[in-house]
Amino acid sequence: MKRVVITGLGTVSPVGNNTPDFWNAIKNGTSGVGPITRFDTTEFVTKYAAEVKNFDPKERIDRRDARKMDRFSQYSVYAAREAFEQAGFLDKPDSYDPERLGVVLGVGIGGFETIEEGIGALISKGPSRVSPMTIPKMISNIGPAHIAINLRAFGPVYTITTACASATDAIGNAMRHIREGLADIMVAGGAEAPITPLGIAGFNVIQALSSKFTDDPTKASRPFDKDRDGFVMGEGAGLIVLESLEHAQARGATILAEVIGNGFTNDANHLTAPHPEGIGAAKAMTLALRDAGLQPGDIDYINAHGTSTPINDPTETLAIHKTFGDAAASIPVSSTKSVTGHCLGAAGAVEAIAAIMAIRDNFIPPTMNLDEPGEGCDLDYVPNVGRAATVNTAMSNSLGFGGHNGVLIFRRYTA
Repeated sequence: MKRVVITGLGTVSPVGNNTPDFWNAIKNGTSGVGPITRFDTTEFVTKYAAEVKNFDPKERIDRRDARKMDRFSQYSVYAAREAFEQAGFLDKPDSYDPERLGVVLGVGIGGFETIEEGIGALISKGPSRVSPMTIPKMISNIGPAHIAINLRAFGPVYTITTACASATDAIGNAMRHIREGLADIMVAGGAEAPITPLGIAGFNVIQALSSKFTDDPTKASRPFDKDRDGFVMGEGAGLIVLESLEHAQARGATILAEVIGNGFTNDANHLTAPHPEGIGAAKAMTLALRDAGLQPGDIDYINAHGTSTPINDPTETLAIHKTFGDAAASIPVSSTKSVTGHCLGAAGAVEAIAAIMAIRDNFIPPTMNLDEPGEGCDLDYVPNVGRAATVNTAMSNSLGFGGHNGVLIFRRYTA
């Protein structure tokens, strides 16, 4: 099978709308969480989230095209163009075969804003006043479709929806398409824009969101800490350009990392809760190690799913112990959701980008707000201050509602 390398990264996030700004905030532990500004939260239990800030789609997207997109599609195209530019393709359309270029986008929900606007118009004004753009803007496959139109991608183009594992599964599938010779280049990752009244209310009623840190929202996302009370809603997009090694070498591309392993499973246990013994998550990590041809001691860093919920954090910790055995205690683990919040369908991609940058800079980002580990949380979580360390191989975990588990492994590229 072909080796698959990473040649471009694109990010829209609560802490920066490009990859350098995103990574600087992650390294420094600069929180993107604050009061919700999109709507009046007076009647809401949760009043804060990790919103994307100062986002202007016109910086990378034609104004007329942007008007036809839900926010999640705008994030998708914006990040994809940054990644494609870094890879060296954006201004060189003759340097690749569009028939061999594909897109896989992980999306948890789709056009949340558009859905709410459409329902509001239907109820208040009647069916004839629903916008004709409602369906074309809300459907989850429209994100990768917009990317394909924008970048001229005629290869496999589709959406994966596996809740919080969506982006990780998208990158894993893209890797396989290249390995198996179905494409030379894939643009893959995830996008989500769920900070809406229905999004916040829907997660509030199942008691999934943090709500007790209104006085200082920057303290709200606290993975593995004893005072955690739920996740903080985030949003954004992460897109990665994957390429076969031979294609990248032939055009003299700068290679950022290599993706070498992927595992995915399902708990088949509960609609929203992980398996209490972490069986599915552990199996996904084991499969990723096997796919990469690695042993547990070969992993230098784990970017954890680490949602800051009472159930996820000890369960993921248990799964890491099951997978890595005696090696678990010596592997640094951190959750960058402590800075970005939980970006749902985009989470696996922005966290994969953090893992790739950790390899590039030999730097392990911190888990912020970790003052005292909670019960069942006993790993090296790199609390509050990042750490210089040799990172040759990094794992990124994504564990979603519905029991979906996805794991990726990245490695420093060597010829």
